Amino acid sequence: MHPHRQQEQQFSSLDDKPQFPGASAEFIDKLEFIQPNVISGIPIYRVMDRQGQIINPSEDPHLPKEKVLKFYKSMTLLNTMDRILYESQRQKKAHIHQFPPQQRESQAWEHMEEGTAEPRQHRQEPRRGLAQDWPSRKLWIHGGVRSWAGFGWLSVIAQHNQGRISFYMTNYGEEGTHVGSAAALDNTDLVFGQYREAGVLMYRDYPLELFMAQCYGNISDLGKGRQMPVHYGCKERHFVTISSPLATQIPQAVGAAYAAKRANANRVVICYFGEGAASEGDAHAGFNFAATLECPIIFFCRNNGYAISTPTSEQYRGDGIAARGPGYGILSIRVDGNDVFAVYNATKEARRRAVAENQPFLIEAMTYRIGHHSTSDDSSAYRSVDEVNYWDKQDHPISRLRHYLLSRGWWDEEQEKAWRKQSRKKVMEAFEQAERKPKPNPNLLFSDVYQEMPSQLRKQQESLARHLQTYGEHYPLEHFDK
Repeated sequence: MHPHRQQEQQFSSLDDKPQFPGASAEFIDKLEFIQPNVISGIPIYRVMDRQGQIINPSEDPHLPKEKVLKFYKSMTLLNTMDRILYESQRQKKAHIHQFPPQQRESQAWEHMEEGTAEPRQHRQEPRRGLAQDWPSRKLWIHGGVRSWAGFGWLSVIAQHNQGRISFYMTNYGEEGTHVGSAAALDNTDLVFGQYREAGVLMYRDYPLELFMAQCYGNISDLGKGRQMPVHYGCKERHFVTISSPLATQIPQAVGAAYAAKRANANRVVICYFGEGAASEGDAHAGFNFAATLECPIIFFCRNNGYAISTPTSEQYRGDGIAARGPGYGILSIRVDGNDVFAVYNATKEARRRAVAENQPFLIEAMTYRIGHHSTSDDSSAYRSVDEVNYWDKQDHPISRLRHYLLSRGWWDEEQEKAWRKQSRKKVMEAFEQAERKPKPNPNLLFSDVYQEMPSQLRKQQESLARHLQTYGEHYPLEHFDK
């Protein structure tokens, strides 16, 4: 028989199954498009209910008291730091300073309404275009659990000129995603954050003084004042410095994870991002590279409901972010981000398998951004106060963990009061220390990029020196290190 005819017979004898190299599937003989939501929705894994009760005892991580207390103290300390730094940028001067010093504390409380930021007689009128029922509205610009931190610190803040930092972003309502995931990692695991993961650094014992130094951009700032506030970074704690462009950290994290795999480093990379960043092209590139290169990485998506002012209903039509994982060949899970134990369990298991199996994992933590996007945002223009109050008062990660601690007898009201006072004192001491320190020397603008400064950069440095020598009186050079 002719060799070519023999080859044709071999091909025709194969089972009638698709041989295309790009997919694993069967033939069908009916025209049918795949529906976008083939199931009712990816379920949300949780361990505790809203009252802090363990639902399924087999899912209880059985963490020791000391570790759970560290969870709680990290979350509440972050909440307190957020309030103080937010106000240091947001308000010009607290109106409380008009009271005599000995009356500031009592008068402040007397003239405050629950959930408001200003004394009644000084509250500003609403801007045109906001909700019309202003008298019944409560200002919630602080977010977080008001019953926890309260406003006692406002009398202290009032002694300082406000607007001392240029920008700030709070973490209100998302503290459980930070602490639960950070606690499940090894301290040497590499972290790529977006800009709302300060709690990860706080859990790794990053000092309050360095948080404040970075936001003030003073001489103690590890970044030497070159970054805008909340762009933290710490080599010793394996936390890669935050960069402003959205989602650029995702492919970078994959590259780091691939390097760790090649080095057989027995470590994982975790990459945080919001659901808004998942709309960027870098997210696609990162997911696909991680899957095809089989990288030990955890993609941790904080789905907090809003990409600045854009709600999730206008961001995507599919079932959130976790539904995208299987399309890339990534093992995925959706968890209750307000349940710190659910976040901990999911991250711990993802880390174990990522290292052991060299494959990526996607965790979508469902949560809610209680605060504004940043100090540049007024979210009352695009969402209702009732919506925010629900998450603030009914489904907050700090409240849920406190219920758990109280039910176990590991915490009580006396300890709560003492910790409130202690944490405010810690933050205020770091705040005042950062405010007193000078800014870095302007010449640091030109260093740390090149081993040997190029001539063009040197000319710019010399030009700046001449300019300051001539017009230095017009600049606050006394606030800069010599």
